[in-house]
Amino acid sequence: MQKEAPQDWLDAELQDTLDEDYEIELEDAVLSREIKQIYRDTHPEQMDRGVYFRELLRLQAELIKLQDWVAYHREKVVVLFEGRDSAGKGGAIKRITQRLNPRVCRVVALPAPSDREKTQWYFQRYVPHLPAGGEIVLFDRSWYNRAGVERVMGFATEDEVQQFFDDVPEFERMLRRSGIRLVKYWFSITDEEQQMRFLMRIHDPLKQWKLSPMDLQSRVRWEDYTKAKEEMFERTNIPEAPWYIVPGNDKKRARLNCIAHLLDQFPYGEVPHEEVHLPERVFNPDYEREVLPPELYVPQRY
Repeated sequence: MQKEAPQDWLDAELQDTLDEDYEIELEDAVLSREIKQIYRDTHPEQMDRGVYFRELLRLQAELIKLQDWVAYHREKVVVLFEGRDSAGKGGAIKRITQRLNPRVCRVVALPAPSDREKTQWYFQRYVPHLPAGGEIVLFDRSWYNRAGVERVMGFATEDEVQQFFDDVPEFERMLRRSGIRLVKYWFSITDEEQQMRFLMRIHDPLKQWKLSPMDLQSRVRWEDYTKAKEEMFERTNIPEAPWYIVPGNDKKRARLNCIAHLLDQFPYGEVPHEEVHLPERVFNPDYEREVLPPELYVPQRY
């Protein structure tokens, strides 16, 4: 059998990588033509796809170096992703974790608190998810729910909100003193952009699951969320754990800017690696592979 040339193999691997990225990018797959055209009209300066993918792959290679540095030095990293509904938090998280080891980097996205959890110390449900040495934890929404949705939707009393504002700076200082590196991102989009993204979700069967009754209420209460966000920044932007705002109207640029900034927060570098050698396959002349019954195989439909 003719051996595949190394360059052919490399080209195939690169093409497979690009195909995987392209799959993730199929975000407008089944939108109506009208919604597509409106989106194009409101985003005339789209980033070139080739430039975007090259930069994304370059930054993801750096993220792997960061991951190796965290694991080697037993660092503890927490990154919070906050922002309005549809602001692009999930897309950024997906690109950060796409090529990382899930044993090192994991995502925490907690559901609404149970009746039992509602009686606990507010931060208690988040503490078990904090990292041990050598781990990165990305919170897709965090304890700042109390300053946002819980406050605006009336799930927390004003006394509870004010207690949160009193407690959270000290809580985050405790995290820092324990050796946790804490980074906080707020993804910011305009009123018009959120409306457009909600309309796109309504018309896209692949994304309708992302729209909850709470999301729809966030449109009605846009100004209430704005006031809540402004007080949150004022009360919780501390030197030990500052907020970083990611302008999110342009999804691709927001992802790249966020990843590049995240990498800048750590003094990571190359770490020692054991050289990997592929061992020789052991051949046993007396071994015969058993023929398995055809019903065990997945049907070859493609």
